[in-house]
Amino acid sequence: MPLPEDEHTGHRVREQRRLARLTQRELADRIPYSLSLLNQVECGARPATPGFVAAVAHALRVDPSKLTGPTVAAALPADRLLALVAPIREALDRFDLGPNPDLTHVRPAPALVAEAAALCRQVRATHLRAAARALPTLIVELTHTVWTEPSAALWRALASAYRTAHDVALKLDYPDLARVALDRMGWAAGRASDPCIEAVQRYKRATLWRCATSMPLITSGQALLAGKTSREALAVTGQLHLGLATVAAKNADATAVATHLAAAREMADRVGGEAGDVHWLSFGRVNVELHEIGTSITMRDFDEALGRARALKLPQSTPTSRRARYLVDRALAEMEAGSARTSLGFLAEARKIAPEQTRHLPATRATIRGLVHMSRRAPDSLGGMARWIGL
Repeated sequence: MPLPEDEHTGHRVREQRRLARLTQRELADRIPYSLSLLNQVECGARPATPGFVAAVAHALRVDPSKLTGPTVAAALPADRLLALVAPIREALDRFDLGPNPDLTHVRPAPALVAEAAALCRQVRATHLRAAARALPTLIVELTHTVWTEPSAALWRALASAYRTAHDVALKLDYPDLARVALDRMGWAAGRASDPCIEAVQRYKRATLWRCATSMPLITSGQALLAGKTSREALAVTGQLHLGLATVAAKNADATAVATHLAAAREMADRVGGEAGDVHWLSFGRVNVELHEIGTSITMRDFDEALGRARALKLPQSTPTSRRARYLVDRALAEMEAGSARTSLGFLAEARKIAPEQTRHLPATRATIRGLVHMSRRAPDSLGGMARWIGL
């Protein structure tokens, strides 16, 4: 079934009514408006007056804004989210201020390098809040140290910390802060003189922009690695091909998708095994298969996506973040195939293993909304999931 694309108030009334497990007749009995009018509003044939909205909101025990405006998924209350991200923003702003005279203690360089790698692992394990709390101190100490004891290893560690800041900000739904973090990553990568890190930074930038800008960003990253045959360069080049496949899918260019996926598979074969240690990209054959599923979903070829998803067996070593993304994509494909119970089960599993990430994935929201519209009355488990994402 196609996902609902209309965003009129009646659409939201129907959505909230189903989440409340009410029929149109049962809701009409609770408001001073007729069943006929309710049906016309839900279908978009009649506008919803302020009085109608107020009456329905009261009957459903929801805030009127749930019916009149786009809802926003929030993993934490706004003040708690701000408490997490504000220190990261402040740490990013110190990038060009030189040594920090206010620091009374700075860890040795090897400890800072190790901490940067540890925070990357935390994000892959979807421990976003723990990483967010530790990031500001690490970035401040690394920024101070690269100005007092500059080395390629420290600049790489700082670039890694900025990349982690990007990942955390994006997963917590702060795309503007994610862009700032990527700018800082590019600044540090240039001083590290590491073309692989620079290419990764351009790949990450491409994921934040529309297709017209994404393509030249990724191809410029490929140009940085032209002719390089190290395992690191091959893995990053392969990931860039996966990025180009994603862009091509958004453009509905099936030929380009197939071309870039084939190139990525070739790189994975040359790398051998899973290169999870290369810039935390988790590049390898499994990642290529996950992108085959993702590009099929993007092109709305749900039969193909579902067939690939059902055939894929993730190894135990798959990072939690990748596993959760697979479960959500699988849930979306199952929903499109009409398997509501199975879809909800995969969503519940994704929520269990990676709640912070799962809550913010757009596919989670699309799947839950699709499940609501498949059901005349949403089961309790679906209603709970919808409330969890703020629907």
